[in-house]
Amino acid sequence: MDLPVSLFPASWHWISLILSLFVFHHLAMTIRWKHVAAPAQLNLLLGFVVSLILLWSLRAGVKPGLNLHLLGAMVATLALGPRLAIVALGLALAGITLNGALEWQAWPLNFLLMGVLPVLAAQLWLRTVERRLPAHLFVFIFVVAFIGSAVTAMLQGALAAAAMVAGSAYSFAFLASDYLPYLLLLGFAEAWMSGAAITLMVVYRPDWVVAFDDRRYLINK
Repeated sequence: MDLPVSLFPASWHWISLILSLFVFHHLAMTIRWKHVAAPAQLNLLLGFVVSLILLWSLRAGVKPGLNLHLLGAMVATLALGPRLAIVALGLALAGITLNGALEWQAWPLNFLLMGVLPVLAAQLWLRTVERRLPAHLFVFIFVVAFIGSAVTAMLQGALAAAAMVAGSAYSFAFLASDYLPYLLLLGFAEAWMSGAAITLMVVYRPDWVVAFDDRRYLINK
């Protein structure tokens, strides 16, 4: 969802800006930029940015902040890694902001809720599955990619809804009856989209999926 600036007090946007600056600093210090500048990696990153801009442009909603659209956080995290996934989602958010779908003052808050938190949730899901379940190709595709994508999308919607309730933008009763139930449908669509994308990449271009390790998932299986 895209949260307009009018739904939250100015203090929320200032705090979000400060937190976003901390995220930028961390990314700038930890990303291997020489690796990102390699043609293959740069093309993959930019391809994700363009795809996310198009994906986020296809949305439905009737009230400010209650737009529903596919997220793509899990597939970006699996393909690019968590740090570059945050970069990709942030650039995609900048793209739709330049297109007029969002105000720049609201970019930091949306960056945290649509970029940083979903990627962290996706990475946590991946690490949890790796620790708890066998290293098997179908576990990676169905549990990590399919189910993880649905969980990540629904969690992002729930966190955004919680933020709107905390900011007095909408009441919990209204969101519980007229918005939150649709997150189940969104999660189902997200699972199929992201799961299919990861499956195709693992089969045809496994080098595009940084989280996929042949030695872990294929050898001696």
